[in-house]
Amino acid sequence: MRTENRPYFIRQIKSKFSEFYTRHFLIPQFDKVGDGLNVTGPWEVEVWGAGVELGKKVHLRASKGAMIRFATWQNGDRQGRITLGDYVLISPGNHIIASEHIEIGNNTMIASNCYISDSDWHDTYDRTAELDKHAPIKIGENAWLGARVMVSKGVSIGNNSIIAAGSVVVSDIPDNVIAGGNPAKVIKQLDPNGPFRKREALLEDPGLDQEMENLARYILRNNTVWSWLRVKVWPTKAD
Repeated sequence: MRTENRPYFIRQIKSKFSEFYTRHFLIPQFDKVGDGLNVTGPWEVEVWGAGVELGKKVHLRASKGAMIRFATWQNGDRQGRITLGDYVLISPGNHIIASEHIEIGNNTMIASNCYISDSDWHDTYDRTAELDKHAPIKIGENAWLGARVMVSKGVSIGNNSIIAAGSVVVSDIPDNVIAGGNPAKVIKQLDPNGPFRKREALLEDPGLDQEMENLARYILRNNTVWSWLRVKVWPTKAD
């Protein structure tokens, strides 16, 4: 569809159901969740295993056919952990899988269809065991991973750094750079003094939620139940 055809009250019903589903079914699956969790498509978020923690005002943007999956593995006394800081954005299609620990810093943005795993899951020669093929991953604060980035075991990505879409990160990336390629290499230095404007600057605005609600109400003001149902069964190019 080219336009949003739902009446405002239909949007509100779906929003309330999404909030209920998040509280009742999704949040209990995490070990810790900070205030202000915001989830689009919570029924498209999977959590497997213990040790997954979210900071405050984390945004999870899942969609049909592009689920977000958090998975941890317990191997003997070692429990895998995933830790997201405050104001983190996780986009559709992300898979984050931990045998040890994956740490994602405050204000970091991860675009669609990224794969982050701190283990190879099978030894080079013994395909039935993980052995020592695991090492923790740390992604710094205010980092930005483009679409389809892969991050391998033992990697650190520095504060403010950007990883270009489609890159494969197999070695450490320092602070304040743009890196890309397979394997990812530094291709540009960023000014460490910025100025960087982080997600928290937007999300801590006390009037943001009401402004977004007012905007939705304005955009949908002329939509009716009849026009919405018509689009469902007899759409036109104008829709």
